[in-house]
Amino acid sequence: MAHDPRIAAVVRVLPEHWYDQETLLAALTSYWARKHHNPERLAELHRAVGVKGRNLALPLEAYPGLDGLQKSNDAWIGAATSLGEAAVRKALGQAGLAPADVGHFYSVTSTGLSVPSLEARIANRLGMPHELRRTPIFGLGCAAGAGGTARAADALRAFPGDAAVMLSVELCSLTLQRDDGSIANAVASGLFGDGAAAVVLCGAGRPGPGPRVLATRSVLWRDTEWVMGWDFVDTGFRVVLSGRVPEVIRGNVAADVDAFLGAHGLARRDVRHWVAHTGGPKVLSAFGEALALPEEALARSRRSLAEVGNLSSASVLFVLGDLLDSGEAREGDYGLLAAMGPGFGAELLLLRW
Repeated sequence: MAHDPRIAAVVRVLPEHWYDQETLLAALTSYWARKHHNPERLAELHRAVGVKGRNLALPLEAYPGLDGLQKSNDAWIGAATSLGEAAVRKALGQAGLAPADVGHFYSVTSTGLSVPSLEARIANRLGMPHELRRTPIFGLGCAAGAGGTARAADALRAFPGDAAVMLSVELCSLTLQRDDGSIANAVASGLFGDGAAAVVLCGAGRPGPGPRVLATRSVLWRDTEWVMGWDFVDTGFRVVLSGRVPEVIRGNVAADVDAFLGAHGLARRDVRHWVAHTGGPKVLSAFGEALALPEEALARSRRSLAEVGNLSSASVLFVLGDLLDSGEAREGDYGLLAAMGPGFGAELLLLRW
């Protein structure tokens, strides 16, 4: 307990361009009607995901001009750097820290490519120390918000006097493949949104408010690479999204959550706050059913999904930020933060207030 790092701040930032689901559906229908999508089926898939609206990195009218990977990725670098900088600035301010106080900077994404990596660009803008330990993480997908936070917490056990920033930026709209007629692409076009979240963590040598990270665990479910990911094609990122995701979750997650909690003398009944990634209605249902959770346990995740869509790695941090801002958690409460993503596997963090 004396060595447990704490979460000092979680800040969520959305791009300014918001559109309701019907407006987005109309724009896609207008384009795809000339191609290969059945408009009625597309509308059915979009409405089934339960998303009311989403924020986009660019104005809607800018997207037709993004006709290749270079244009889309250039737009990603510009928008991701600006959005990420805003999130980190605000998070450090909320935690009462200056950029000079940061010893470790993690960045996670799966929706764009940047070398130098995103945290290098932002560290230069903010004037962070030149001894900064940087760790860019690409490819954990929806699990990366939890995974990056876990890696930052793990590092602070070795550097208890340090502070760390973990930044997630996902601009899913910039990966849309306009000529992909698959069901997976149609579902993704209705489910995923754009956003960023920054987490500030402090080592045990920097006491203060915020839940402590008691433990972390990563699990990789064997031979499930086919479940989710990207195929990289000439036009960019083509989504791989199996309809069997809920089945894989039901078959695996309960045993791993129980083993993780059991290793710390806990059971599901001891967890008051379930901070679950907003993978989609079926993913949330599979997670809840596998763990036999009451409906209200995932209400915060379902609300986030409806309000902003699935923000990939940032989603679980939006749920965590909402919980922290609510003031609902009380001293002594346990929480489990969980997200799943390509691999296929899960990232788990045990929290205590």
